[in-house]
Amino acid sequence: MFETAGCKGCHTLKDAGATGTVGPNLDTVQPPPSLSLAVDRVTNGKNAMPSFKGQLTTKQIADVTAYVVKATGGNPNG
Repeated sequence: MFETAGCKGCHTLKDAGATGTVGPNLDTVQPPPSLSLAVDRVTNGKNAMPSFKGQLTTKQIADVTAYVVKATGGNPNG
């Protein structure tokens, strides 16, 4: 989902083999994202990041955000 949603084009995430430079490097962002923050960003966007509400299903948003949180060591309960 990270790749098919286009996240790879903007973000760096070693686990996904992504080297994008438009958005934050998810490997180094501190603190690592919580699940609630990741869901909010993907759903609503912020700054250069577009909203994916209406482009991705609720399940797709849940899948991609859970993956990002796990891959970055973020808080899956937050």
